[in-house]
Amino acid sequence: MDWGRRGMIAGAVAGGIMLGAPLPPAAMARDITDMAGHAVSVPDHPDRIADLWFAHNELLLMLGGADRVVMTVDRPQARPWMYRVFPALYRAQAVNGPQVNAETLLRERVDLVFVPEASATIAAFRAVGVPVLVSSFQDVDGLLRVVDMTATALGTEAARATAAQYRTLMRQTVSDVRERLSTIADSARPRVLHIQSLHPLRVDGAHSIVDEWITLAGGRNAAVGVEGNMKPVSAEQIAAWDPDVIILGPDSGALDTAADGGMWQKLRAVRTGRVLNNPSGVFPWDRYGSELPLQIRWAAKALHPDRFADTDPVGMTCDFYRTYFHYDLSRADAQRILAGQPPQPAAGAGQ
Repeated sequence: MDWGRRGMIAGAVAGGIMLGAPLPPAAMARDITDMAGHAVSVPDHPDRIADLWFAHNELLLMLGGADRVVMTVDRPQARPWMYRVFPALYRAQAVNGPQVNAETLLRERVDLVFVPEASATIAAFRAVGVPVLVSSFQDVDGLLRVVDMTATALGTEAARATAAQYRTLMRQTVSDVRERLSTIADSARPRVLHIQSLHPLRVDGAHSIVDEWITLAGGRNAAVGVEGNMKPVSAEQIAAWDPDVIILGPDSGALDTAADGGMWQKLRAVRTGRVLNNPSGVFPWDRYGSELPLQIRWAAKALHPDRFADTDPVGMTCDFYRTYFHYDLSRADAQRILAGQPPQPAAGAGQ
């Protein structure tokens, strides 16, 4: 919905009333500053939430918001572990974020929306009285701010307690990994290429959370000269970088080493057997979800196994799911997550 449709928005308000869909509550109890710096009035206890950013859904679920989600952009086909661990999401409407309009929010009586970034769509939502929180972030500090913001928006003591516990976990993870790797010279840190997509070729460069966890885990981002997420590159550029380690993102596709004229077979990472599949659970570990502490430890052990001999990836995954998702993950399921595999079909499941 563009900036010039305020008349249509007003009509949508009237239409929402005629349809019997009540507007969000007029009395807003709290002001919350979102990641765009906007002070937004939100209901004291939002009960019908639309989460329109893929990564933020996991944060909301971790903080106890599963039963409040009425719209989500995450689908069971793309995120099977999310729906296995949080089956309440099956009751939510799966939507395409950019295509959701103000009329839809009114019809579904949505009282809070999370979006990834500021856009004209936000103005349309706010014009009909639906509060919107921008929840994007680019680094660990930003992630923790969004977790705190979301816990405040949910308005429960349990959400705030989980946010505080998660902050402690993240800080301890970063501190421990840095301490263990502090004596490794830069020259001994492997050059790591993180591939988000193989077809077409896209990689993650500087000024991204991927770059941050590569650095924290004792690596150097091999994508020199690239800035940001999911940037297109050529096979020739990858050959020129010749990384020590390649990490394939969970949604990257399968690597055919015979493709591109056999270029891949010549790469150091391929020749030395250092092509890794990134774990993927409720959300891909490598991107912008709450499983980032697991990603940092997994990557650190993968790059420097001698420094993390006592790290048990299966055990830490089970512990995290039990503590933060209140889900008893079996060791076999944890191994599937670590391998980037979906869950085994549930017996008799009709989903």
